Amino acid sequence: MLFNTFGNPTHKSLMLIHGLGVSYQIFAPLIEYLQERYCIIAVQVDGFLIDNENKPVSSVFTSIDDQVDQLVQHIRSAYDGHLDAAYGLSMGGCIVAKLQERADVNIDHVILDAAPLLPLPRWSIDPLRYYQSFNVWCSYHMSSFFKWLFRSHYFDTLLAELAKVYPSGYGRAVRDAYKSIYTSRLEHVRSTDVHYWYGQHEAFVAKYMFRHLATLAPHCHITRFPRMQHGQLVIDHPDRVAEMLVDIIG
Repeated sequence: MLFNTFGNPTHKSLMLIHGLGVSYQIFAPLIEYLQERYCIIAVQVDGFLIDNENKPVSSVFTSIDDQVDQLVQHIRSAYDGHLDAAYGLSMGGCIVAKLQERADVNIDHVILDAAPLLPLPRWSIDPLRYYQSFNVWCSYHMSSFFKWLFRSHYFDTLLAELAKVYPSGYGRAVRDAYKSIYTSRLEHVRSTDVHYWYGQHEAFVAKYMFRHLATLAPHCHITRFPRMQHGQLVIDHPDRVAEMLVDIIG
């Protein structure tokens, strides 16, 4: 796990954790909007690492719990065990959700963007993780075709990120991360200000996640974004995400 910091270290802290198959640079436009206001910690999850020249760094994804352990150590040593806010996208949201369960760190504001919070049926995990790995392999090797097929900034950005980060952990990182994500369950909520965001086009899956969250934290804030795909808001509208984060964090 690597940590990239931006902004003023004396300002409020905002941790960003990316999703499966992309790098921390998925947040680059968002960071531009926010770095004068916050101390931003952009986390690089094992299996999806790049260096300062955007070249992949060979790494192995272990488990969600291991990523959380590394985060706890870093937050305790660098930020005295306290963050003002943490925003996780997809897999990153799963990590943030598990991080806020830990008694040895405190997070004032938690934003879970399309975060998986429940395990899948055990019989479905292996077929789906290999299917996901095949999808990522195809996208990596045929990115030009998919760019032509979809012709949108959203997909172009995802494909560019995939091409950049995939050689860090290859299909094994995708498969292992998928398995760990979807065998994980959010058991309780410690943070007092919790937000769950999801796009209209992922509502079929997301509704099970935010309903589970609402049973653990009836005070949580649920926001649905019309006409949005999985993770699309932060890619296509980072200015809007920045405004929402400022409203939450202050």
